[in-house]
Amino acid sequence: MAVFSVLLLTAPPPNQAAEAGGAFVKIDGREVLLRCVELFLNRDNVKQIQVCFLPAELDEAKRKYAAHLGFSGVKVLSGGPRWIDQIAAAGDKIAANCTHVIVHDAARPALAYTDLEAIMEAAEKHEAVTLAAPVRSPLVEVDEGGNALAFHPAGSFMHLLTPAIFSKVKFQELATKKQEVHASQFTLVKGSPLNVRVGGPGDATLVRVMINMLPKPKVKGPTSPFEEAQW
Repeated sequence: MAVFSVLLLTAPPPNQAAEAGGAFVKIDGREVLLRCVELFLNRDNVKQIQVCFLPAELDEAKRKYAAHLGFSGVKVLSGGPRWIDQIAAAGDKIAANCTHVIVHDAARPALAYTDLEAIMEAAEKHEAVTLAAPVRSPLVEVDEGGNALAFHPAGSFMHLLTPAIFSKVKFQELATKKQEVHASQFTLVKGSPLNVRVGGPGDATLVRVMINMLPKPKVKGPTSPFEEAQW
């Protein structure tokens, strides 16, 4: 059985514009970062959760979140400015009893629990897996000035999402070499298009709607009237 370490990254993902502050936007009074942490709590197969902040944000992050994260057993790291730099910062800090590392964008709180379970299951069979969602409309390629160059069919592309999961050996290889994984090395797991990234405060309303649309885990009811009476 796979045992997972979780690494939440606050740096912008590869090939994506550095939109500032997505992880720190509040949705219904709670920062996106904290919502992302909660996605991985209370799971028997998750034994470690770490959050990596950019060096310039570390002191402020500790002041704001140390109590909450510490209560949940979450460790805090620092690295950057790139996504791969934050992976490197965690390279030697993965718990010894973990077999896999989940890497998740701390600005993506709309992760369906069903998608998380599906990618965890796939990770037991592959060295590197990531969530991806189908593109539903044709794409137009543009130049730097926004001028149309070519059309591309939707079926040739997918939206890259997180989390991605790596075997511990593969993760430590990435951390040591500081080299991004080539697309061909990933096994894709189909995920929900609701898993959107918060780029700034203007996205809060949209992402709140997305979160409310996600499937909800079934809550076990009492097994007997006596058990119900205890609560």
